[in-house]
Amino acid sequence: MTTQELKLNIEKALDEIRPFLESDGGNISLISIEDNKIVKVQLEGACVGCSVNQMTLKSGVEMTIKKYAPQIEQVINIS
Repeated sequence: MTTQELKLNIEKALDEIRPFLESDGGNISLISIEDNKIVKVQLEGACVGCSVNQMTLKSGVEMTIKKYAPQIEQVINIS
């Protein structure tokens, strides 16, 4: 998979979870992909400072991204 294909797959994953974040007044942006293994995202809006954002990141975002791009090892939120 090329870097461009990987980025497209990650964007598809984010598009899948974005409606759930938006329903709570938040959003998410892809910041970078490092070594085709680590994805850096930024939670936005109501997601910033939300007490469950780490759980959302691990159980929702990371799981969905890995479904689209299994080679991803970690998703990190840049605050």
